[in-house]
Amino acid sequence: MKNGRVSTHDYTLTVTWTGTRGAGTAGPDAYDRDHVIAAAGKPDLPGSADPSFRGDATRWNPEELLVASLSQCHMLWYLGLAAAAGVVVVDYRDDPTGTMVEHPDGAGEFTEVVLAPVVTVADGSMVARAEQLHTRAHEKCFIARSVNFPVRHRPAVRVA
Repeated sequence: MKNGRVSTHDYTLTVTWTGTRGAGTAGPDAYDRDHVIAAAGKPDLPGSADPSFRGDATRWNPEELLVASLSQCHMLWYLGLAAAAGVVVVDYRDDPTGTMVEHPDGAGEFTEVVLAPVVTVADGSMVARAEQLHTRAHEKCFIARSVNFPVRHRPAVRVA
């Protein structure tokens, strides 16, 4: 919201399947799940399915990208809130995990994502505020607000 008004933001990209082997989808083993995610002015991102679903383990899969999106969103909100609050973050690393359940019919859903950011602040007097900012970052994160499963946090704050 800017100037008291709701703002909309549109995101345009292209996902192109590159996994045809000539016979298209003639059968489940007749094609690769490879694809390319592209957006103007950005490097292409090689994608595939999770290896459990006949995908290429060397390429990004949608499940990893969802977990990464949640982690990125939290981090970016956190850093902005820290800067506004006078908390000097000198290092930030997250090792997020996501849990997806697959049902017998092949459908499934994520049941949770756990973010585990380790934040290093410049001074010990900043630790308490640095810990509190994770709650506000979670409340603000567009991606976390958009999913229908819990996004949990297990943050740690260190002093440089």
